[in-house]
Amino acid sequence: MNQQSFQFKAIGQIHSCYKEKFAIPRQAGLVKTAMASIELYPPYNHPDSLKGIDEISHLWISFIFHEHLNYDFKNLVNPPRLNGEKKGVYATRSPFRPNPLGLSVVKLERIRLENDTPYLEISGGDFLDKTPVVDIKPYIQYADIIKEAYDPYSLIKLPQFKISFTDNALLAIEKIKPSIPSIKEFILELLAQDPRPIYTRKIKSHYSAKLYDYDLTWNIEGEDILVLDLLTIKD
Repeated sequence: MNQQSFQFKAIGQIHSCYKEKFAIPRQAGLVKTAMASIELYPPYNHPDSLKGIDEISHLWISFIFHEHLNYDFKNLVNPPRLNGEKKGVYATRSPFRPNPLGLSVVKLERIRLENDTPYLEISGGDFLDKTPVVDIKPYIQYADIIKEAYDPYSLIKLPQFKISFTDNALLAIEKIKPSIPSIKEFILELLAQDPRPIYTRKIKSHYSAKLYDYDLTWNIEGEDILVLDLLTIKD
């Protein structure tokens, strides 16, 4: 059997609010206020290649799971929402794939020029910072919506957390709002997805995640989440 191999060039990279893998939502679109930008590299950033893209609301982003390049392929994986039930890798969106290729739909907010370099400002992504992009395509409503589609993941109910904030967290949010207006809504959407790994849920209650330029900390007790603070990440 002849197994072909191919080489892809990165056409750009994603500057994401998620600075580490922990707390990234399991799918795109779950945290709609998650902001990111796609920086396009020459020669793939020519204005002609972006002609008409501002007429499109959503985009398919093909990308590389760049922190899974040295992982071995797995036939069976454990989707985090299935409480330990194993599924074949082709029945999941696990990053432990034969090839480390990902595919996500995002909303295109605007196109920004910085030093003559175009950046696509996007929202709702599930990308780790510095994710390489290999292609961008339009989300086409009449073709991409399948009304009769079904899957087991859509039947899973997320926990209904009661989320509250300490005074320190609220004070930090007010300081951050001028640069990230949706920071509180972002935190609420993110934590409502319960980003904890299943194996830590019975042994840990304190968590932290690096988001934007801040370290977010919170405690979970039962179905209550207390957001503790947002501290500036020090270099």
